[in-house]
Amino acid sequence: MANEITHETIKDGWFREISHMWPGQAMTLKVEKVLHHEKSKYQDVLIFKSTDYGTVLVLDNVIQCTERDEFSYQEMIAHLALNSHPEPKRVLVIGGGDGGVLREVVKHDCVEEAILCDIDEAVVRLSKEYLPHMAQGLSHPKSTVHIGDGFKFLDEYKNHFDVIITDSSDPDGPAESLFQKSYFELLNNALREGGVISTQGSENQWLHLPLITRLKKDCKEVFPVAEYAYTTIPTYPSGQIGFMICCKDASRDVKVPLRQWTAEEEAEKCRYYNAEMHKASFILPTFAKKALQ
Repeated sequence: MANEITHETIKDGWFREISHMWPGQAMTLKVEKVLHHEKSKYQDVLIFKSTDYGTVLVLDNVIQCTERDEFSYQEMIAHLALNSHPEPKRVLVIGGGDGGVLREVVKHDCVEEAILCDIDEAVVRLSKEYLPHMAQGLSHPKSTVHIGDGFKFLDEYKNHFDVIITDSSDPDGPAESLFQKSYFELLNNALREGGVISTQGSENQWLHLPLITRLKKDCKEVFPVAEYAYTTIPTYPSGQIGFMICCKDASRDVKVPLRQWTAEEEAEKCRYYNAEMHKASFILPTFAKKALQ
């Protein structure tokens, strides 16, 4: 077929994710059909249908989400923070243009306003077309979408948000600045008293322990409470990804949910997150615990 879309990451019907950030290993998924490819102003955007993981969104050759397992990431990055706050009304999502995190944020009845700021309009536009289940968060009545630089956007807000969630790509490329200490200081300033942040916590205990250690140290210098949690997700490097959960209130224990749904509500609202999972996600294997102490 002359009009078939090709991409450098796809060979012999398999997508390959190879990166210097996970040396000596690769993630591969079998491709059923390439749905879309474009170079946006900021990154290379590839969308394909895989044989077993549904539709897959790839930015700069790195998997961002797949229909089959995205919920484990979206639910945890959102609810670990939101359920560590007594009554989050104003929530900001930096990144997350696919809408998945917003979809989770608006599940909380107390949330009145959910703002998303993503630098790349292509991710928002294409997610609406190809990942409608995730993108439903983008068009929710509580949601407002702003296309622009998260750094600049945050700078305009002081003491405004209850919870801020940073759903960024890896600290390599457009999102690199979102892993610097100066960014956490901006977050801290934009939060109201007792505010909580959740941020994509530099990947994986097996691959990026020095990076996580540095991130935790930086966060501890800005926030009185800074804890590392993680979730399991097959299509991210080595099958897990972590989060930094930080709070402006020194007396709060983010490892235990401050608010929780009933068992029935949990089953209705979530497929991964629950109150037990909240607590368990902060329990680290010995090697990681040692490094982060």
